[in-house]
Amino acid sequence: MAIFLILAPYGAYSCLMLVTSALVSVFAAAAICLATVAIDVARGRSVKVLAAGSAIVFAAIGLYLALIDPALGPLGVKLSVDLGIFVISLGSMLLRRPFTLQYALETVPAETAAMPGFLTANYVITGAWTAAALLMAAANLVLLYVPGLPLWSSLAVAFAARNSAIYFTKWYPEYRQIKYGTAARALPGAR
Repeated sequence: MAIFLILAPYGAYSCLMLVTSALVSVFAAAAICLATVAIDVARGRSVKVLAAGSAIVFAAIGLYLALIDPALGPLGVKLSVDLGIFVISLGSMLLRRPFTLQYALETVPAETAAMPGFLTANYVITGAWTAAALLMAAANLVLLYVPGLPLWSSLAVAFAARNSAIYFTKWYPEYRQIKYGTAARALPGAR
């Protein structure tokens, strides 16, 4: 359920970009981000950096489209979203609070969170998402400057990068559990 709520704004944005305008797509994604923040608050959980930051990114792009440059193309919008996600993810690591840590701290016992490898594991998982966002941004940037490339090439990179990050988020805690013992079981993505 948690991964669904985390990815829902991006899934909705991607699907809407296929059938409606970029303006509608980014504002709908911003609204979904705000809904996930509201769900967390209603359940007594912390406001997540990723959800709040994504709401800001989507709303800022929407305002840019509405007020400054309504002619910004879909590739420019996608590049902006990917760069926004990259900045949020990398920024969370540079501020020494990888965004996955918030999700993990809400799902593990305090003794697990106090383990030395716990923070490192969250840096590694957040790093995987940062790399995925960078790959998606690079694919869109290449399409902008090499217009002869087929659109599906960018979509294939985005699909592969996102799904690899999802797989890694699930695999890595299991790997750590096998390597370091049962205490690693409670890392984000562990079953």
